[in-house]
Amino acid sequence: MSVVIRLSRAGAKKRPFYRLVVADSRFPRDGRFIERVGTYDPKKPKDSPERVKLELERIKYWLSKGAQPSDRIMRFLDAAGVKKRTPRNNPQKAKPKKEAPAEAAAPAAAAPAAEAPAA
Repeated sequence: MSVVIRLSRAGAKKRPFYRLVVADSRFPRDGRFIERVGTYDPKKPKDSPERVKLELERIKYWLSKGAQPSDRIMRFLDAAGVKKRTPRNNPQKAKPKKEAPAEAAAPAAAAPAAEAPAA
């Protein structure tokens, strides 16, 4: 059984509220879980202490048992000083995308002018 610490969504439509839960990785996101270990309210200001609430003792317990935190949970734990998060390295992110050929854009621009009725 692989155990994960992840977010479980609650709250109304367009009013998100998340619970930090310890769950078996095979269960659905909002489904069955083992234990609730905190909350996250993204609608609150970033400097608000109520935005992220963590039960650090229980989280440390589950991490010692081998639970894997999700990426967002890892950010919370890094901010709390519990576990260090290593930054991801994506060298392709900074490279510009290939531009579309100019030939493909030219006929599309000329087509609407040809369809316009003559006055």
